[in-house]
Amino acid sequence: MGITFNEEKKVFLLKTKNTSYQFRVAEFGFLEHLYYGRRVEEAVDYIPVRLRHGFEANPYEMKQDRTLCLDVLEQEYPGFGVSDFKTSACSIIHADGSNCIDFRYVSHRIYNGKYTIEGMPSLRNKGDDWMTLEVVLQDVATKVEVTLFYGVLESCDVITRHAVIRNLEDTEITLHAAHSTCLSFPTDEMDQIDFYGSWGHERNAQRTPVRHGKTVVDSIRGISSHYYNPTIVLCDHETTETAGDCYGVALVYSGNFQITVEVNDFKQTRVVAGIHPDTFYWKLNPGETFATPEAVMSFSAAGLTGLSHHYHDVVRHFLIPGQFENQRCPVLLNNWEATMIDFDEEQLMQIASAGKELGVEMFVMDDGWFGRRTNEFRGLGDWQCNLEKLPSGIAGFSKRIHGLGLKFGIWIEPEMISEDSRLYEEHPDWCIAIPGRKPTRQRYQLILDYSRDEVVEYIFDQIYNEFKDAEIDYIKWDMNRSMTDRFSQALPAERQGELCHRYVLGFYKLMEKLTTTFPQIRFEGCCGGGGRFDMGVLYYAPQIWCSDDTDAIERICIQHGTSFFYPPSVMGAHVSVCPNQQTGRSVSIDTRAALAYYGTFGYELDPNELNDEEKEAVKRQIQYYQEHALTSAFGKYYRLTGVGHEFVAFMSVADDQKSAVFSFVQRRTSANKGIIYIKLRGLNEAAVYTIPELGLELSGASLMYAGLPMPVIKADNTAKTFTLIQK
Repeated sequence: MGITFNEEKKVFLLKTKNTSYQFRVAEFGFLEHLYYGRRVEEAVDYIPVRLRHGFEANPYEMKQDRTLCLDVLEQEYPGFGVSDFKTSACSIIHADGSNCIDFRYVSHRIYNGKYTIEGMPSLRNKGDDWMTLEVVLQDVATKVEVTLFYGVLESCDVITRHAVIRNLEDTEITLHAAHSTCLSFPTDEMDQIDFYGSWGHERNAQRTPVRHGKTVVDSIRGISSHYYNPTIVLCDHETTETAGDCYGVALVYSGNFQITVEVNDFKQTRVVAGIHPDTFYWKLNPGETFATPEAVMSFSAAGLTGLSHHYHDVVRHFLIPGQFENQRCPVLLNNWEATMIDFDEEQLMQIASAGKELGVEMFVMDDGWFGRRTNEFRGLGDWQCNLEKLPSGIAGFSKRIHGLGLKFGIWIEPEMISEDSRLYEEHPDWCIAIPGRKPTRQRYQLILDYSRDEVVEYIFDQIYNEFKDAEIDYIKWDMNRSMTDRFSQALPAERQGELCHRYVLGFYKLMEKLTTTFPQIRFEGCCGGGGRFDMGVLYYAPQIWCSDDTDAIERICIQHGTSFFYPPSVMGAHVSVCPNQQTGRSVSIDTRAALAYYGTFGYELDPNELNDEEKEAVKRQIQYYQEHALTSAFGKYYRLTGVGHEFVAFMSVADDQKSAVFSFVQRRTSANKGIIYIKLRGLNEAAVYTIPELGLELSGASLMYAGLPMPVIKADNTAKTFTLIQK
């Protein structure tokens, strides 16, 4: 059983294939965390030790006994203002202005299957592998109630959490913090790995020891952001890719978030994750509820690669839309880096025709096809085809592309509005801006107020009417700015703190309507590249554009950091023009392909500009990806080295271990250097593998334990890709 309750000891035992998570109903109804780690069968209620701590407060019920204090007791969902001075999971302002909340156990229930969260994405309830635990807590002095939801997915070693707060008072209350999960560790000897960056430099992995005080990973940009990803790893100091204990927390959320790691003087580490409280106030009238986003937790005793594989499996099989599970994206050609906004129909047909000759399977028309969109300063919000650019219209043009034997994709940015647009002229109040204050501009555009249902419905109707008669196979959904000037003209003053979360709910509502209406269309998330690369988006879109930086060498770090939580199959990765538009660097077209194989392979260029040698290379690359994508992008991914070396190596192994794709990148060359040996991973050690690129036949054991000598490469930033096929 995945979830049991020991009635005698009042201990909840949550078990996956290899892990255990335990907490109990402690004295006076406090819900106390006990353990998370390798699987144990018995209750470990002996773990907490009650001591008298100087200068620490005690619950009223303790009377003269001072051995229980909330600042040391590790609560599953700590409240605020009643002597637990660490980061709280929930903070509430009551009608009288007080802000204490003290949750105690009321009841629970256990059932097969998985909970859902109304209006928000979460891991999908598939098969019979899920169990759910609901634990109801109530504040001791009011009728404010919280239900903690725990989902247990045994096969993937994953436990999910979210909370629903209910106001059973006769007066309104205001939520100021409503986090999704709280996780506790009885040690301060841990490392923290988080993923920082900026536009074009997303998800760089940084590892630091946890320290006393608070470390915060967050975003207040209205999106999960380029700057921090809503994920975190905590691990032992000695943990490596292949060994050691490590824990992951990932939010299924696309808006402002906060993950706080706090260490106190009693050598305890607490992690609290959820919606960012700095941009969040939410009024709850009597009888109303508020649901937090889902947090996905996992533990691995097999090092960081083991933890990554848990999350990769969950994303591939329990998060992305089911119709795209194990289905590779068609090899696509996008016109953005070839034409930018300045194009016409015949020019696009020439590009698409040239791509078809090279083996491309889908043509994607990027920004510039709609409304007044003759430059980046105008047109957003008017989702009708510009017939001067595309006389055939979207329906006619898509049929022309299909007539070439290609699938057809199109770019939209439906959350944005240009001031130079028909929509803005008709509804200036529909954008997020403060009346009487000049708005901040980013790319000379504003954000539509998706907290308003009428705005969401209007945009849906525009897109539906434009696309319903077209032959569309793929939509690239972009979003190119952060949220500023946070104000909705549809919300009263006391509810302006709800705007950011209501915006995210509106975004999810539109995604749900479009993906339900057009289930055959593969959506790709994009936000200035990788600015909203999160599990919330992946619920609707089976892939996300990994970064606007398409430089293959830059992509080494970006895709490396992304791989800690997200599988290669969801990473948008393409071969682009050289010199690269973002960095000016030139590398060989084969090196560019070596990085793109581990993702949704495609091209960002004009095939007509390629020379004959490059065209032949493109033909080989497309054929290679068609034959090996289910290994390179969908196999088990291994980070064989770090990214700070003179070389980098990584590989993917098919689930049945019958094939693998391995890539080696020479970052810096030098004279008179020795041979580099790379030990592969994940192979069947008893099997023999053919490596056609090297003319070798070697056992999996030899490749993993003795290693594979790399060819001497007398050039910087040069990649080699090798194929392993089991005999």
